[in-house]
Amino acid sequence: MNSSLPSPEIQNVDDRTGVELRSAANDPGTSSAFDTVVVLDFGSQYSQLITRRIRENGVYCELLAHDTPWDTVAGLEPKGVVLSGGPASVYDAAAPRLPEWVLEQNLPALGICYGMGLLATSFGGRVAASEHREYGPATISVMPSASPLFAGLPDSIEVWMSHGDSIESAPPGFSVLATSANSPVAGMAKDKIVGLQFHPEVAHTPLGADIIRNFLVHICGCRPTWTSESFIEVAIRDIQALVGNDRVLLALSGGVDSSVAAALIHRAIGGRLTPVFVDNGLLRQGEAALVREVFTRAFGMNLVFVDATERFLARLNGVSDPEEKRRAVGAEFIRVFEAEAEIHGPFQFLAQGTLYPDVIESTTADTRAAAKIKTHHNVGGLPDDLQFTLLEPLRFLFKDEVRAVGRSLGLPDEIVQRQPFPGPGLSVRILGPVTAPDLDLLRRADAIVRDEIEGAGLQDEVWQYFAVLLPVSSVGVMGDYRTYGRVCAVRAVTSQDAMTADWARLPHELLARISNRIVNEVHGINRVVYDISSKPPATIEWE
Repeated sequence: MNSSLPSPEIQNVDDRTGVELRSAANDPGTSSAFDTVVVLDFGSQYSQLITRRIRENGVYCELLAHDTPWDTVAGLEPKGVVLSGGPASVYDAAAPRLPEWVLEQNLPALGICYGMGLLATSFGGRVAASEHREYGPATISVMPSASPLFAGLPDSIEVWMSHGDSIESAPPGFSVLATSANSPVAGMAKDKIVGLQFHPEVAHTPLGADIIRNFLVHICGCRPTWTSESFIEVAIRDIQALVGNDRVLLALSGGVDSSVAAALIHRAIGGRLTPVFVDNGLLRQGEAALVREVFTRAFGMNLVFVDATERFLARLNGVSDPEEKRRAVGAEFIRVFEAEAEIHGPFQFLAQGTLYPDVIESTTADTRAAAKIKTHHNVGGLPDDLQFTLLEPLRFLFKDEVRAVGRSLGLPDEIVQRQPFPGPGLSVRILGPVTAPDLDLLRRADAIVRDEIEGAGLQDEVWQYFAVLLPVSSVGVMGDYRTYGRVCAVRAVTSQDAMTADWARLPHELLARISNRIVNEVHGINRVVYDISSKPPATIEWE
């Protein structure tokens, strides 16, 4: 696993509280020791993947809104800029425009899809709707060129296209680097300005990582010096500077994210951190006891345990809409933490294990160009009257990056390798209203899914695996009697970062055992189905 990581974001102006905080990543003293590239987000759902690919090369990177002013970017001292794709057409009147500073600062630039169109129109090229749109795999032919973008690569490359517009003619002075059957200009370059019609950041472009590396190393001149160890060093320094002598209350879920955040903050401020674990009644079977035991043994901190089952179930009573569930759970967590702060406080800061996918999918002010997929309880689900200043040192890390930090901090594998679990817990795995009887059904079914997959030794190959209780019943026959029971869906996916995922090809014999055990051991469920949807178009969770 690559250990290259981004700098921590300790927030700027929080759009929920209005509290202005220092952004460590925007402090020149923080990033100047590391070569940096910025990605401008024009609304592509792939923008975060570009950021990941750059970080995987050991280069520090930030994803910024497309209209971020140079005064904000300048502190990062970027050695290059990447322009993402997006849903708009560059010739639309309301389409996002290329910031003037991109060209004024004479920075190396890589435009991808829509970003390429912006570069083409800015330099006098012609962009128009394609006669034959390209969505899916394509083959490009690489032209002999002085540009190092395709250095060391074959002259025929399989790529992933996703565009309705194309470059009809390259700008004056630009060389055509590549063509495809439907794109006369699939790649172009002039000195350190390059554009690609296809998406090198996605896995469906197998040599895309090499293309991005060529841009970083040969065009931007970046050095791969950003690592998990350097992240920890910077994060500790910035947490200490922000918190000062104040105290921090940490929302501990027991998952890898909040556990790594706890270890990181504890290393920075020691005993002024108080982790609080809330059993909200929405956890998996045996999870509350497991978290208390493992966390106490691994960390040696004083853990505050709160059983808030009744208040969470009361808050969710009659709630069916998944967005409302997430908001309700997020708000109720804050109310519990406020109550605990009265007992154990005072606390100025509330720390969370918020990750980058949470931010991306919730579309906070940090990612306003992207379309909202769903609200995450710890991002968009927080109440407007939050009484704490948020501390989220992992806010711009992906899951595998968090695991790398956890290993560098010395956390045991039983914490670092825990599979993801949604903050709203089982409430978003019960489609429809949440009730205690349904939670009992789901817990028992989910325990069987986990037991069988882990018993088969597949837990390291499958990113996430769980059961979902559907709001429908079906007719069955058991022991010559008619039954009318609930339907359970089994979900198992493979992924790197949860931004994209594919359904896991579990052995048929394993699926048969899971189905047989659930139907026989969980009275009330008489049918099991297996979800074979990828992300996109689906999401990993059903709600």
